[in-house]
Amino acid sequence: MSPASTLRMAALALLWGSGFLWIKLALNHGLSPAQITIVRCALGTVTLWVLARSAGQRLPRSRATWGHLVIAALFCNAIPFALFAVGEQHLDSGIAGVLNATTPLWSLLIGVLLGTDRGLHPLRLTGLLLGFAGTVLIFAPWHRSGLLSWSALALLGAAASYAVAFAYMARKLTDKRAPMAMSAAQLLMATGWTTLSVPVAGPVEADLVGLAAVTALGVLGTGVTFYLNYRLIADEGPTTAATVGYLLPVVSVALGAVLLNEQVGVRVLTGMAVVLMGVAMTRVPGARGCARFAATAARARATTTHPHPTKKAYAP
Repeated sequence: MSPASTLRMAALALLWGSGFLWIKLALNHGLSPAQITIVRCALGTVTLWVLARSAGQRLPRSRATWGHLVIAALFCNAIPFALFAVGEQHLDSGIAGVLNATTPLWSLLIGVLLGTDRGLHPLRLTGLLLGFAGTVLIFAPWHRSGLLSWSALALLGAAASYAVAFAYMARKLTDKRAPMAMSAAQLLMATGWTTLSVPVAGPVEADLVGLAAVTALGVLGTGVTFYLNYRLIADEGPTTAATVGYLLPVVSVALGAVLLNEQVGVRVLTGMAVVLMGVAMTRVPGARGCARFAATAARARATTTHPHPTKKAYAP
C-alpha cells in the first residue's frame, strides 16, 4: 500500500470512528436527536454535491432511480442516523461504536432469512453466532447493571437498518458511474425524510461546541470521508478499503475514553473483541454475494458515514 493510501486509511478510521463522539458532544451541548439528524443530512448533502460537481458528476435524472433512493435514504440514513442519536442520549459513544460493528452480522442474518445466502459456510455461521454472543456479553442482561435498555435497542436497530438498506441497495442501486452524485442525491432524500421531524425537534439551544460537533459530523464524517473512501477503493481495491471497518469500534472506544472520560470495563472490551472476531469469520473468501455487495460499498458507506457489508463496521 502506498504512503498516500495509508494516510487516507488512517484518516478514514479517525473520521468515521469519531462520528459517535460528535453525536455525543452535540447531545451534551444542547442539540436534540432530531436536530442532529436533520443538520448532518443537510450538511452531508451540500458537501457531497460540491465534491460531485468538482468531479464532473451530475445528480441522477431517472424517476425510477429517485424512487429507489427514497427508500434507501430512509433505511440507510434517516432511520439509523436518528436511532444513533437517540441511543447515545443514555449510552456512551464507545458502546455505540461497538454495536455499530454488528451491521455485517445483521446483513448475513438477513441473507440467510431471505435465501440469498444459501449453503452457509460453517465458519460464517460460527462467526454470526459468535458476533451476537459478543453483543450479549457487552450488554450483560443477567446483571442489574447490564446495558440492556431502550437506548441499546435503538443502537442495535440502527445497525439492523443499515443491513436492510444495503440488501435493498445491492439489488436496486448498482450504478457506479457517478457514486458521489448518487450519494448526494440519497442524502438529499434523507434530508427530506428528516425534515418531517421538525415539529418535534424543539427549539435550538446549542452552544458553539454543539454546533461545531454537528458541523464536523455532517461535513467531515458524512461528506469528506466519502471522498477519501472513494479514492482508497480506486487506488487499493475494496478488499483493502474494507479493513478500515475493523478499526472503527477501536477508534470510538478510544476517543470516548480519552476525551469524554467514558469508562470501558473488561467485559465490554472482551465483548468488542468477540464481535470483531465474529465479523472477521463471516468474511470467508468466495462467499456468495461478496462481489455484489462490494460494488455498492463506496456509495453506501459514504452516505452512512457509513458504509456496506464489504466494509464490516459502519460509521454512525
